[in-house]
Amino acid sequence: MDDSQLIKQILSGDTASYALLVRKYQDRLFNTLVHFLGSREDAEDIVQESFVQAYLKLATFQGNSLFYTWLYRIAFNVAVSHRRRRKPVYSVDLGREIAGCEPVDGGAGPEQRMQRHENVEQVRAALETLSEEHRSVLILRELEGLEYDQIAEVLNTPIGTVRSRLHRARAQLRDHLHNLIPEDQREMLP
Repeated sequence: MDDSQLIKQILSGDTASYALLVRKYQDRLFNTLVHFLGSREDAEDIVQESFVQAYLKLATFQGNSLFYTWLYRIAFNVAVSHRRRRKPVYSVDLGREIAGCEPVDGGAGPEQRMQRHENVEQVRAALETLSEEHRSVLILRELEGLEYDQIAEVLNTPIGTVRSRLHRARAQLRDHLHNLIPEDQREMLP
């Protein structure tokens, strides 16, 4: 069943169908918010609050966009408000917590796996140095694979601004990593 059919059922009184929408998008939304917020606990809270707000506002969903685009917009608004209320905390331990278990490459030796893990940590740290606007555009494009028009809709920003921010975010990330990772190890970057 597609999203529009589920939404019609929910609005006609079948509120149990909302669980299908939640199951469909909760993991994807959580993963995006972990990268954006830098905290699994905060991401869990924001996902929950976003789904509650989306449910309460479902009657206002006009169907001009995809449901997940509309949901992401709600989630990013909630996340931005959350970040503004909180002072960010950065640490290596937090990076490890966010990362969870890293998949192990069976073909790589211990030194290569260790170096790759260090590079992943450096990429995460570099991502945290980006401004909120640049980080959100980069996450939505590179991690979520959204198209420019979808990102523009989620962030309520013109497409030209999305392109500009994405270009700047990539350049800032590249410059930051260039200073951290020796040239002979850059090919191992994720």
